[in-house]
Amino acid sequence: MTDFRYVIRDLTTEGEQVDALVADLDDAGWDLPTPAVGWSVKHQIAHLSFIFKIAGLSAAEPQKFAELAKTSMARGFDAAVNAALDDYLGDPNEVLLSRWRAERDAGIKALAAVPADQVVPWLVNPLPPAILACAGMMELFAHGQDVADALGVRPERTDRLAYLVGFAVRVRDFGYEARGLTPPEQEFRFEIASPSGQLWTFGPEDSRQRVTGSAEDFCLLVTRRRHRDDLDVRAEGALADHWLDIAQAYRGPAGEGRAPGQFDR
Repeated sequence: MTDFRYVIRDLTTEGEQVDALVADLDDAGWDLPTPAVGWSVKHQIAHLSFIFKIAGLSAAEPQKFAELAKTSMARGFDAAVNAALDDYLGDPNEVLLSRWRAERDAGIKALAAVPADQVVPWLVNPLPPAILACAGMMELFAHGQDVADALGVRPERTDRLAYLVGFAVRVRDFGYEARGLTPPEQEFRFEIASPSGQLWTFGPEDSRQRVTGSAEDFCLLVTRRRHRDDLDVRAEGALADHWLDIAQAYRGPAGEGRAPGQFDR
């Protein structure tokens, strides 16, 4: 999951895939509503721009990131992100597109320059740059899916999903923490089928709490871009079944998620 060279390479490719969704949009396309209530395509790209901007800041200028985290993010990450959107949404669409490309490229370049065995500051705990890059993959998947849904297209999914699957397993407890629940002590077994047909496994083989399914659907679940009822993800055991209701691969409020049947399978 965390071979640094490949994470950076694949993060770059995923960013280019999202870029391709919006590269040729006209103004009406940028204004299309996405499934995230109140967010247009433009909001989604503005959000991604800010995320890559602060990721680059954490890697290249950790002291400035610490100051930003202490001031702008004192009210919480979501509040800071929403406030930052105002700095982007006033830009003409072509300017935002240029900013997104520049801040994405600069953020990835800054992460790539950090030695793999070091850590960079982040919102709660310092992280190895490879793990922060995996979090970037999660952001690209989630918000790229919102853009794709608005445009009525289905993104091509590849085994690059391995980084997001591994990251989601690593942060299994975020869904509990977001709801003030105590995470279970039991380890889960995850058996996830990759787009190429490989089986990715995590956790003890003899665990009675198991989650199985396709990688794309697992990622849609943990980013809360589809309801569990519409996904090829299954659980064995009461704890694992409950986890499917609350799974999320990001900190903070869960958001509204998606309704059952909102999208075709």
